[in-house]
Amino acid sequence: MIEKLVIFDYSGTLSPEAVRFADDDNLTKALEQSGLAALGVADPETFWNEIVNPTWQEGSTTPVGYGEVIFRRIKEAFSPAVSDDRIRNSAARFVDSYLTHSPVNGRWHPTLEKLSEQPSVITVIATDHYAEATGYIVRYLGEMGVAAMPLKDSPGAVPFVVANSADMGAHKADRAFWETLRNALGLDALRSILIVDDFGFNEEAGDSYADRRKVEDRKDATLGLLEGVFDVPVYSVSFMWERGGDIEKDEKARGDLIARASEEIEGWLK
Repeated sequence: MIEKLVIFDYSGTLSPEAVRFADDDNLTKALEQSGLAALGVADPETFWNEIVNPTWQEGSTTPVGYGEVIFRRIKEAFSPAVSDDRIRNSAARFVDSYLTHSPVNGRWHPTLEKLSEQPSVITVIATDHYAEATGYIVRYLGEMGVAAMPLKDSPGAVPFVVANSADMGAHKADRAFWETLRNALGLDALRSILIVDDFGFNEEAGDSYADRRKVEDRKDATLGLLEGVFDVPVYSVSFMWERGGDIEKDEKARGDLIARASEEIEGWLK
């Protein structure tokens, strides 16, 4: 019988590397290597303002996919004199590069493994993301020896579930997201919830989703929705770090944060 629900955010939390991909130097390189730069999307400012921000709502709440929204937006905004296949292939290369560089950080492995062995606990990876991310996340968990399935595939007794906004038609800040999760998993005997999330804080500053003024509002709204939908106590671990210019120091800060979060999760389990 499931009595405890653990909720992990993905980008910036289970996968700190996902936000590193969006650093200006990394992003510029990915745009060049994918072929998007040659189609008019050559710099981070153009990428955020002309590609991601105008399409985020559709891309993150429908099954259309990241590659398709990039393709449509390039056709609309830049009208390059090239074939559709060239645009689609460039978009596909970029999406694969992004998701390939967004694995579950290996330092989470002991905690994830311990959670998978708890018969009274179900763990949900709840993410506002594009449709393609679901399969990658399931694969990354599987590579760690953690069985997981998408929520949309009736996961049953699998201890880890991936709940992606693109599959669910709603963001985590929407009540519908959590009601769908509750109903799909049948969590009638639930007694407690723990959420580990950066609430968008760690995202690339150029992304409208990461507007720092919205972070605390998003956190309060999410916790309030969880309490309202599940009617049980909700505890949170805020997984936030200040990004600096020293890669080695940033990496150590993320490692220390994972260690502290893991300790809090183990304490909550006891």
